[in-house]
Amino acid sequence: MSSSYTIDDLRKDVAEGRIDTVLACQVDMQGRLMGKRFQAEYFVESAWKETHSCNYLIATDMEMETVSGYKATSWEKGYGDYTMKPDLATLRRIPWLEGTALVLCDVLDHHTHEEVAHSPRAILKRQVKRLEDMGMKAYMASELEFFLFDQSYEAAQTSGYRNLKLASAYNEDYHIFQTTKEEEVMRAIRTGLQGAGIPVENSKGEASAGQEEINVRYADALAMADRHAIIKNGCKEIAWSKGKAITFLAKWNYNAAGSSSHIHQSLWSLEEKPLFFDHTGKYGMSPLMHNYIAGLLAHASEITYFLAPYINSYKRFMAGTFAPTKAIWSKDNRTAGYRLCGEETKGIRIECRVGGSDLNPYLAFAALLAAGIDGIENKLELEAPFVGDAYGGKGVREIPRTLRAATTEMTESAMLRKAFGDDVIDHYTRAAEWEQEEYDRRITDWEVARGFERA
Repeated sequence: MSSSYTIDDLRKDVAEGRIDTVLACQVDMQGRLMGKRFQAEYFVESAWKETHSCNYLIATDMEMETVSGYKATSWEKGYGDYTMKPDLATLRRIPWLEGTALVLCDVLDHHTHEEVAHSPRAILKRQVKRLEDMGMKAYMASELEFFLFDQSYEAAQTSGYRNLKLASAYNEDYHIFQTTKEEEVMRAIRTGLQGAGIPVENSKGEASAGQEEINVRYADALAMADRHAIIKNGCKEIAWSKGKAITFLAKWNYNAAGSSSHIHQSLWSLEEKPLFFDHTGKYGMSPLMHNYIAGLLAHASEITYFLAPYINSYKRFMAGTFAPTKAIWSKDNRTAGYRLCGEETKGIRIECRVGGSDLNPYLAFAALLAAGIDGIENKLELEAPFVGDAYGGKGVREIPRTLRAATTEMTESAMLRKAFGDDVIDHYTRAAEWEQEEYDRRITDWEVARGFERA
């Protein structure tokens, strides 16, 4: 899906002095934008065709550490280049940055010019292609939650991330008066994203003090993942520009609610017929939708890593917090990991509530699609919907409780290895192992406070 801003539009803006900088960005394993700031004249002259980046960008951790153990790149291999190929369908103006446009790039092998299989955008594109070959496409929407703080990022860092001041002192879920007080930031986010070609539906207060949610219109899977990555970067930049800070940590504080990224998904024919809807089916669900959801559930544990990729992600899964603990489906039930929405309408869809706001959208969408496709291909039968409070459900499928458990499930998944390829799964297994290794050797404030005197 194009942002409707073309390379010819950019050339005109450059010639008339409205744009002087172009951000050429790839998406890294953490879902962040990485790339270069081009002088606009040079970009429209030649860099719109391709540029280059170090291949370590898809083999680092959150702190840009050069992690050992990757097959694709290492010190031994010399950390050479990848080619970044701008996808001009993603080109757009960035209203909150003066004189700036942005384009997302596919990551290609420097020698063969084939897409790098473990790059997040390539992983999702592979699953989108599988659907297209089946005569289908996926529409998706990800709802993003985050916390807004009155300090800047610099002030938060200087304080050691202690005594942070939230934008509100109380639960502001749907609260108009409190969100009015935050409107300087939230209006700038809504209007900025809208101006960048991302159609915004609304923002709202969420279920904790200082917690916000931004919702944008659904799109095809790749376009939605692109939007998601730009939204996260844009929210941070806009908040920073106003002396505020935003965090997308899944669980920033023990006493606060977690922040999620609920993912709505449905399948449509290439001719725009809703394939999940059947007016004769119970709740309006088609047999295809039954198979798809059955695939999500059958492989729920295997795909959890791509929905919850960090140690912190698993701190969010707490009963009674609107974050799920059970990987079951239910009808319009926010205690379940998978919620049926839009019943009896062509907008019928399944909402995955497992993912946190820290997920990489390309990887999360790809994992969900791979699981759903497997359900369709193998005509898996859907279990009966759960009824009641899923937190108290006995003998039902649970979400893995730790990164270590989720990593094992991913690594041993025949479905994911078939869908993504062995090299891709081995690559992300190494990323998960490194996250665990780094955490296992760290000393936390909780350990010191608990045992300094009493141990």
